Parts: sequence; structure tokens; C-alpha cells
Amino acid sequence: MNIILLGSPGAGKGTQATALEEATGMKHIASGDMFRTAVKEGTPLGKLAQSYLDNGELVPDDVVIGMVLERVTRPDCANGVIFDGFPRTPEQARALQEALQNHDDCISAVLLLHVPKEALIQRVIGRWTCRNCQAVYNTYYLAPQEAGICDECGGDLYQRSDDNLETINHRLEVYTAQTMPLVAHYRQQGILHEIDGQGDVNEVTVRMVQAMTLANPC
Repeated sequence: MNIILLGSPGAGKGTQATALEEATGMKHIASGDMFRTAVKEGTPLGKLAQSYLDNGELVPDDVVIGMVLERVTRPDCANGVIFDGFPRTPEQARALQEALQNHDDCISAVLLLHVPKEALIQRVIGRWTCRNCQAVYNTYYLAPQEAGICDECGGDLYQRSDDNLETINHRLEVYTAQTMPLVAHYRQQGILHEIDGQGDVNEVTVRMVQAMTLANPC
């Protein structure tokens, strides 16, 4: 089974991908990590992608799809893949589907995490991260015992430069413009499952696993 995770910035895709990986034995593949690995390892497609990046150009879809197929054929993907950050457009979605079908594979389900805008904004602008151990806190619902100090290791807490209201509003606008056509594409195919992304992390994971039981294996 292969699934795709969709959701706006701050919806918890990364957290849920890690939880699903542990719960199912599937392999979480983030598009950025896949690119960096291919380039670092110097694979033929990685070198080709690097040539476009060095020239400040977008990497063509066929190169990206090639890297995806190269990655999913590795042994650690034998139990299926959780795609995070790819595809980003209906064109990429169609190209991915065709490429997988040519290898007797498919996308079984697309899980869309829903979180209200107000909650997303709180998650982002209230987020603080420990410089030492990377533990994450939030001013609104998971505050440290002492402001600016990590409960776990005593390290300093900091906020990312892009964790501000102006930036998150822009990111949400970009997400809506880019992702809504993709949502419509997968809804039309009948493989889109919409998940309530609010509440305890474990509760959300349970909802996602339940949705996956409704999917058709490849």
C-alpha cells in the first residue's frame, strides 16, 4: 500500500508520518529528503536534478518521478510508502500514477489532514524549539514550565524566523492555491480520505489508520 499525506502548513503531516511509519512499517519519504539523498549519493538522476538546480531551474516532473521510482524500489520500501510533499500538482499526480502503474503499483489512499485556520496559526506562531534537544513547545497549549527554558534538558528555546503571522498567512494562501486542485483530483478518483487533525496526536493517528483500512491495496 502506498499513501499520500496532504495538509496545510502546521497540520501535523510530519508528526503523523512518523507515527504511521512506526504503526504500519511503511516508509516515510519526504520530497526534500529524497532530493537531498539522490544528490548526495550522486545517482544519475540526482546528478541530473543538480544540473537544473545549479542553473536555478525547476527540476522537470519526469526527473522527479524518476527519483521517486528509484527510491521506492529500495528494500526499505517493501511494506509501502508514505509520500509527504509530493506530488504537488495534478500534473505530477497523473505522472506518478502512470509511472507506478507501469511498475504494477499504485496510490491506495490520499489522507488529507484538516485543521481550522485559527488552530493552525496558534500552532505556528506559538511554537518554540529547544536549541539543544529539538523538543517542541507551544505558548498556547504546551508551554514549558519556565519561559524560554526546555523542560527536558534546560536548553534555550527559540522561534524560527518564519514562525510569524504574516508568513503563515502567506503560506496558507499558497497552499490553498496549489493544493486545492490536487484535492479535487484525488476526490474525483475516490481515494481521498479527509481526517480531523485536531486533538491528541495518538487520536489523530488512530483516525488515519482507520481510514487506511478502507483503502484498496495495490
